[in-house]
Amino acid sequence: MSDRHRAYAELTRSGPVHEVTLPHGSPAWLVTGYHEARAALVDPRFAAVETPLAHLLDPALRAATESSMLSMDGPGHARLRKLVMAAFTRRQVERLAPRIQQITDELLAPLAERGSPFDLLEEFAYPLPVAVICELLGVPEDRRGDFGKWSQITVNSLVVGVEALSAALTEFVSYLRELIALKRAEPGDDLATALIAARDGGDRLSEDELTSMMQLLLVAGHETTVNLVASAVHALLSTPGAWDLLGAEPERVPAVVEEALRFNGPVQTATERVVTEDVEIAGTTIPAGAHVRVALLAGNRDPKAWPAPEEFDVTRPPGPHLAFGHGIHLCVGAPLARLEGRIALTSLLSTFPGLRLAVPPQDVPAAPGVLMNAFATMPVVPGPAPR
Repeated sequence: MSDRHRAYAELTRSGPVHEVTLPHGSPAWLVTGYHEARAALVDPRFAAVETPLAHLLDPALRAATESSMLSMDGPGHARLRKLVMAAFTRRQVERLAPRIQQITDELLAPLAERGSPFDLLEEFAYPLPVAVICELLGVPEDRRGDFGKWSQITVNSLVVGVEALSAALTEFVSYLRELIALKRAEPGDDLATALIAARDGGDRLSEDELTSMMQLLLVAGHETTVNLVASAVHALLSTPGAWDLLGAEPERVPAVVEEALRFNGPVQTATERVVTEDVEIAGTTIPAGAHVRVALLAGNRDPKAWPAPEEFDVTRPPGPHLAFGHGIHLCVGAPLARLEGRIALTSLLSTFPGLRLAVPPQDVPAAPGVLMNAFATMPVVPGPAPR
């Protein structure tokens, strides 16, 4: 993880925009400066496009997974976003707090009772947001098993390649269509039923839009929160005195969640854009038709925007970081991720006041990827039980 940040920092020092080559060999432009990144994310000349490798997929599979608001701008994007926004307003999300707390307690109780080292990612940071987004969408417990595997392949498509991506998406789409059929037969008070009703009742969602939206919500609804919780814990346990300070002053947790998002956010780059005409950034011209990645991680540590950006500071006042993007494609689930992050940290602090990493901070491995910014594992030692 430190190598990743070091590479972004070197790029930022040499300028805010760079020509790069992505892992699958395609050229792209990378925007690393904070102010330049914010400007690019709201510039209509930077148009949303399909995810990389989508053009290599079978046309039917491509349509079933690429018809979401993520790859659209303008009226199409606004229409799809409106369908899910009601479920993710701050007021609606806060209503989920008691249930999120209950899930959190159920996950932590056996870990505290066991009292032995555990993998924070596998046994807590991953199952918590998976349970939450599945309940929000109405996914039955016996149907939650495999989508995490497909999700990992989907967000790492540039690393795993088109064959693995195609195989995973084929299974994912089949799974989603079975789930949609189930929700049509047995409607519930959940987001999946609401989306289906919008399609069936007003013909506002095509079948491909429905599967694409469900896939997006399942993937984005847990991936960002998994990484947020893991990176926040890693930063706190890697900074001398930070865990103890937060335990003594838990009212700081909301601000610390924001600092964790800035310091080591869950997403490396915003989803790919293509410029519709020549665009000049800081004296460099990006030619029309070029593909662009906005480096959220780099912008959030730009010394032109943040004092001492390489330091994780639990006392830093919250600022306008880019962890959830910016503009019309700002992550719709950001309020939910923040709430889960606050509940997760508060509960970990009270359950494991002596929590520590089982290995040196630099030895906690990062997962490969271009889109997401994730750890591969997070071995921790619970420490003494609370009195």
